[in-house]
Amino acid sequence: MDVATLRSVPLFSSLDSKATAELGEYLTIHDYPKSATIFRTGDPGDAMYLIDIGKVRISLTDADGHVVTLAELGPGDFFGDMAMLDGQGRSANAIALENARLAQLTREDFLLFMKSDPRVTLELLTALTNRLRRTDDLLRHRISRNINQLEAARMTLADRAADKIAEFGGSWKFIFCAIAFLAIWVLVNTILLTRSPFDAYPFILLNLVLNMIFALQAPIIMMSQNRQAEKDRLRANLDYQVNLKNELLLSDIIRRLDELQKKRPSD
Repeated sequence: MDVATLRSVPLFSSLDSKATAELGEYLTIHDYPKSATIFRTGDPGDAMYLIDIGKVRISLTDADGHVVTLAELGPGDFFGDMAMLDGQGRSANAIALENARLAQLTREDFLLFMKSDPRVTLELLTALTNRLRRTDDLLRHRISRNINQLEAARMTLADRAADKIAEFGGSWKFIFCAIAFLAIWVLVNTILLTRSPFDAYPFILLNLVLNMIFALQAPIIMMSQNRQAEKDRLRANLDYQVNLKNELLLSDIIRRLDELQKKRPSD
């Protein structure tokens, strides 16, 4: 990269021509085809990159397994600086969105250059602060959530048992089991135990057992229905937040378009 290109990078814009030329001696050029992976989360943070040509996407995978795009960078942007400074692993993935040419600056060379010109340190801190602010804003506006996962995290053992019982009580399996149970009960007390049945007709003990089952089953089903209603309320609340966010973003887009229209010279 020539001196003019390097000075167009905000990180090095304050350098004079001599310092910029000295920095250029440390750089090595690498070409990456479209969709190539430059580094992944956890890779050693031994270098930073300056984009000369092309675009690079910086992303990470959240706890739900979704890929979150942190930034899409173009010519003049830089990345990989955070891991390079602390010497730890990469905190995100970097993938070329199109054919890209990058200038690589190793950690050792960058630290040597920082000692020779402290102005780079201040510019780097400013750039890192701006990126942290953008990340904070991204996380603050991410309101999409998996309702089932949120509800599962709050479920107790009693809740899980109530769901299983309610699911079984409202299935054909329960109906077939109940028919089989009643048929066996009646058969045993009318045919097999004709001399001394333990529950002779009109099957008073059977009625008592059924009443007890129904008396316990009803509140269990109500517990499961109450939890489903709570899940529906949570889903409605998140839907409202998503709709509100979309309205705010749309309003912001319209405002920006109006500003551009006002700045546009009249024909």
